[in-house]
Amino acid sequence: MEKLKMQSENLVDANIEKMTKLFPNCVTEDRVDFDLLRQELSSVLVEGKDERYRLDWAGKRQAILTANSPIAKTLRPCRGESVNFDTTENLYIEGDNLDVLKLLHETYLNKVKMIYIDPPYNTGNDFIYNDDFAEDAEEYLTKSKQKDDHGNRLETNKDTSGRYHSDWLSMIYMRLRLAKDLLSDDGVIFISIGNDELINLGKVCDEIFGTDNYIGILPRVTKKAGKNHSGFISDNHDYIIIYAKRKTKAKFNGVAADDGEYLLEDEYVSTRGRYKLNQTLDYDSLWYNSTMDFAINVEGKTFYPGGSKELSQQRHAGIHNPKDWVWRWSKGLFEFGYKNGFVVIKQGKGRPRIYTKTYLNATIKKDGSGNYFVETAQRETNLSSLALVENQFSNDNAKKQLQQVMDANMFDFPKPITLIEQLIELVDEPGMIVMDFFSGSATTGHTVMQKNIDGKRRKYILVQLPEKIDDISKAGDKNLKTICDLAKERLKVAGKKIAEANRMTIPNLDIGFRVLKLDDSNMREVFYNPKQYDQSMILELVSSIKDDRTAEDVLFQVMLDKGVSLSSKIEKRTTADRQQTYYIVGTAEHGVIDLICCLDEKIDTDAVKEIARLSPKSCVFLESGMKSDATRTNVQQVFDTYSAKTKVEVI
Repeated sequence: MEKLKMQSENLVDANIEKMTKLFPNCVTEDRVDFDLLRQELSSVLVEGKDERYRLDWAGKRQAILTANSPIAKTLRPCRGESVNFDTTENLYIEGDNLDVLKLLHETYLNKVKMIYIDPPYNTGNDFIYNDDFAEDAEEYLTKSKQKDDHGNRLETNKDTSGRYHSDWLSMIYMRLRLAKDLLSDDGVIFISIGNDELINLGKVCDEIFGTDNYIGILPRVTKKAGKNHSGFISDNHDYIIIYAKRKTKAKFNGVAADDGEYLLEDEYVSTRGRYKLNQTLDYDSLWYNSTMDFAINVEGKTFYPGGSKELSQQRHAGIHNPKDWVWRWSKGLFEFGYKNGFVVIKQGKGRPRIYTKTYLNATIKKDGSGNYFVETAQRETNLSSLALVENQFSNDNAKKQLQQVMDANMFDFPKPITLIEQLIELVDEPGMIVMDFFSGSATTGHTVMQKNIDGKRRKYILVQLPEKIDDISKAGDKNLKTICDLAKERLKVAGKKIAEANRMTIPNLDIGFRVLKLDDSNMREVFYNPKQYDQSMILELVSSIKDDRTAEDVLFQVMLDKGVSLSSKIEKRTTADRQQTYYIVGTAEHGVIDLICCLDEKIDTDAVKEIARLSPKSCVFLESGMKSDATRTNVQQVFDTYSAKTKVEVI
């Protein structure tokens, strides 16, 4: 039996392993020969350090090291603060998002379809997550407010700091490196940002995601009218930067094409919607094509492109400009369109003209046999780069939406539901995971629940540092002391309202969330020199689990280690003799159990057989939990007999 490592993955080791497969001659004794690697990646002789276009700042190498370094932490479940803990597929995680992203790496690698984050804009007053303090004195960090009561590192990034931009860049760089790995191949990340770090963030994203995966930048109105804060121009908008994990795999859904010009109605309005008139059917700036230059006989009149039979005859004789009068539609398309109401003939300037209709919900299509037909569907187009400058996407509207569930003044800059809704619609697919690791007021979670009334069962993962509320009295409830407390309250109230409004149509709507909190590892620190041990320490270390941790605490750390979804269904069972308990976690496709975890003491061979007969993909026992040495020795043999494919491990 192997032993679980029970800590986050060492990304340096993982990267070296990948490098070894690609360039085995560049790796010796797990060390990379970077000079040789540079030569491998160059078609010319590499003699020295070449200059190249890139973004550098003080602390960048340290940021890379920190992002790749493993941590001995875990996520502990908190049933009392959760809603529908046993059935929900949504996660609300409290803690420093750098550590949380590391812990989620194994479980959610390539599984998140959409990430939206609203990180600090670095205006000079924002708190940032400072991950590079050199001081060792924990007391000093807390007293100087560089750490909060939970041990999270915080400081105000003043623009007078000599590392004003560098600190912010290090903070965001590490988190985006880790977040990229969580995105699916067709996944997309949306990042809200202001003017202060827009350019730098773009360069960071170019480096992490690659310039080929850049999709665009959307300006978003924050306030239609505002004061002149800068002294020159009023800042009434911010931006959303968009990158794909792999642009060749990503796909954006179209948006409704109703631009306000579909104002006319005819006898088809009930099925095709309203329509607008297009340009005339004949056009004088298209490349001349004789097959598009023909006579049309309708309503007792004969029409030629440009209105002249003689000029049409000359064009057919070869007397024409490269671009000259032709019809926009072929003869077959016109005949079908005219017969099915897509054509209007009316008086133009000086002569009758043929016009075409564009319906909001109908278009003419051609099947595989070349026959035309009318397809009825909402007309769509690409999202406009100016789509988010409407007031419905502003912070003013966000306050109004938040006010419907709680005091909107509790959050400084909440984002509107309409904004997140629009972004979700761009990449939407049933069951997708939406992640927000700067979740703040929990607008993303609220939006996902609201969108799920269509039955698509999207899931959210929210991560937020439990920052203290500056003025607790504003919360109106003495139990709401942190941003996380407020956000969870919002999710509870919003979920109830959404469920009540849709209980007849969507009775099983998931309005719950499973709360997990970042904490030190559940495992004891046992890395002592043998000379340091005494008899009392040996007795303490019989169990590798800390005294204040529950079996469910350990279970979730095992789930993290094994890469099992943290929203998996968990069933607690008792053995046939009711002497031990074990947990069944999730079921994979075809009814195969993902994980069974038994953390009881005095496990005997009968209990091992009972568990083995369930044939889980993985099974984890407590190393010190076996009733006897004989049982411990026979565990693998039992599984070889009843479930040979099960991976059996101990902690």
